[in-house]
Amino acid sequence: MQIRDLPYSDPGDPDVRSGPRFLIWLGRRQLAGQLRSLAWGLLHHCAIAGLPLAVGLAVQAVIDDSGRDLATAGVLLVVLGVLIAVGDTMLHRTAVTNWITAAARVQQLLARRTAELGSALTRRVAAGEVVAVSTGDVEKIGWFVEALSRFLAAATALVLICVGLVVYLPSLGVLVAIATPVLALAVLPLLPRATRRADLQREKAGKATELASDTVAGLRVLRGIGGEELFLGRYRRASQEVRKAAVRSARMWALISAIQVFLPGVLLISLVWYGATLARDGLIDVGQLVTVYSAATLMLFPLRNVEEIAMAYSFSRPSAQRAVRVLSLRRTTRPSTADAVIPRGDLYDPVTGLMAPQGLFTAVVCGDPDEAGRLAERLGGHAEPPSGPHAEPHTDAQAESDGTSGPVPSVLLGGVPLDELPLASARTAVLVQDKDPVLLSGTLRELLDVPSSGTVTAEEALAAARCGDVLDALAQASVDADGDPMNTRITERGRSLSGGQRQRLALARSLVTDPEALVLDEPTSAVDSHTEARVAAGIEQLRRGRTTVAFASSPLLLDLADRVVLLHKGTVVAAGTHRELLRDEPLYRAVVTRETDEEAAAPAAHDGLAAIDGLRPAPAVEEMARAAEEIEERA
Repeated sequence: MQIRDLPYSDPGDPDVRSGPRFLIWLGRRQLAGQLRSLAWGLLHHCAIAGLPLAVGLAVQAVIDDSGRDLATAGVLLVVLGVLIAVGDTMLHRTAVTNWITAAARVQQLLARRTAELGSALTRRVAAGEVVAVSTGDVEKIGWFVEALSRFLAAATALVLICVGLVVYLPSLGVLVAIATPVLALAVLPLLPRATRRADLQREKAGKATELASDTVAGLRVLRGIGGEELFLGRYRRASQEVRKAAVRSARMWALISAIQVFLPGVLLISLVWYGATLARDGLIDVGQLVTVYSAATLMLFPLRNVEEIAMAYSFSRPSAQRAVRVLSLRRTTRPSTADAVIPRGDLYDPVTGLMAPQGLFTAVVCGDPDEAGRLAERLGGHAEPPSGPHAEPHTDAQAESDGTSGPVPSVLLGGVPLDELPLASARTAVLVQDKDPVLLSGTLRELLDVPSSGTVTAEEALAAARCGDVLDALAQASVDADGDPMNTRITERGRSLSGGQRQRLALARSLVTDPEALVLDEPTSAVDSHTEARVAAGIEQLRRGRTTVAFASSPLLLDLADRVVLLHKGTVVAAGTHRELLRDEPLYRAVVTRETDEEAAAPAAHDGLAAIDGLRPAPAVEEMARAAEEIEERA
């Protein structure tokens, strides 16, 4: 695999049982590249190992006053120099290729898992951890793959050099052959402690990254409440902990490096002393002593790869473990018994008993936002077994609804379980807009260029989401001569827009897709009541005849819904129209009107009248929406 061939058509199915197993799987997938690096590394190291032989020949030729042998040694040095240059160049090229292609493979795997899980990913793994995995951890995993190829070449070269020295001069070669494994393995007792310190450093760095990500994401809110100094202080303390952990880890690696300098020095001194004694007694030639000494000196270079592979593994193992935590998350699927055809019909959740009839606008009222988020995730086809490592808590109501302790039943669309559909078909059938949708950077035209049925145009979706003021703002910021807002670039996460503007653009993007069933989690939570009434009316008009589910507690939206469902403790407890539930269900009234305990204790009749008088009836909502549209037309 070459860099020009990226991305992979299929990055493969990784082994996510553990971090080391993932690294082994990744190395096996890079086997061809590893073999190329091994071949070029052997050429490079063996050419270096040949230098002492050429130098020894040259020294002996000078002693023997042989011009022919001296010329032969010179030619050999030139050839070895060329081989060293070629081998080093190609080793670096292939090793870096292994690094980049391995990192690209991991990034593709992470992107595939992110696309598969969607917004459910950040509910199971902290956003900061996902950022850390997709940036720094990917680089460290690639470093291990790259270092592994050079280590294999260096280890093979060490074995060949030791064998060659034993054959060439047994009296000194045996000493080198015995000392080499000692030099390579002397640091092994220190590696567990160094690894633990590296793990601690990476853990603290990950927490600091997560804290920084959360702080930046909520900086506007923090400034509004004057809490930025508090969070900056927390980040300072977290960064100081990272610094201290990094210093402790660096001290251990410095000790390992010192040992790898000290012990080879002892070997060279012993070799020179013993070799000089043998040469003085006439047992070996001076050229042979120079050859063995030079070979032992040059062996220190491949020995450095032992330290590098140990360091690379120590840093990549926790990175691989974090990557495994993300890659092990899967969209729970059962053996497919359904066709790939998009099913049609009612949307039904057997866990809560929620029924969204086909073609109707159903609103769901739930006093617990976390419970609503879990239900929205399940409606998107992301069911998890309650006993799994990433499963949500299995409530008593859920246990009663399914009657088992096994996997949570899947949501049904037209009687077809969503988790039996292929991912593409499930996404086409049901689309869930998260409570906090993200806008990617790019032009507005690119933002709305999403897979869709083609029935709803971008203009219709923007009009339904009441994005007129957003289009005006983008037109003023447009650099084009015609001021076309569709060509105006939107900054990352839409930071140049207000919260309400971002929410309405995300709603327009969801409306463009025109899925069989659209699930909206608090689609108007960031807008004022005036805009909320118009947006609710736009959703109801555009989605008329299509299945729509909206999680909301605003009377302005609930009064436009065809059917309202009250969810309490994981179970549907009431269903009807907004006015019926407001009149007959005290629990529903308490959630919608934000009723206090004192108000709930008041007489029921007075309480009901007060609640009804405090809300705008449907005609008032429609009248306000029409008045707003008239004002826009006059403007």
